[in-house]
Amino acid sequence: MSGKAVIEVNENNFQQEVLDSTLPVLVDMWAPWCMPCRMVAPTVEKIAQDNSNKLKVCKLNVDDNQNVAARYNIQGIPALLIFKDGKEYDRIVGAVPPQAIQAKLDKMFQ
Repeated sequence: MSGKAVIEVNENNFQQEVLDSTLPVLVDMWAPWCMPCRMVAPTVEKIAQDNSNKLKVCKLNVDDNQNVAARYNIQGIPALLIFKDGKEYDRIVGAVPPQAIQAKLDKMFQ
């Protein structure tokens, strides 16, 4: 298991960590009060560990970073946004099983 965990991003480092990343990035848009967000958190951690060599995984608190949330038109959380080459490639809204997330990632990795 790698020591690299999920990276907390905000309006100050979003460009550097997500948009400028050489690896694809999965961004978990969440809020502390959101129960489905808390339910999906262990899944996001597992995805980060299982794909640590080919994927960067970040979390963004939408309450604290409303400009980023608005820029990507986040209307429901949890929302998992997949970025590739600095652009949004795909998104998953709601608490979904890990296999569903991994399947979307595997499609992108091809």
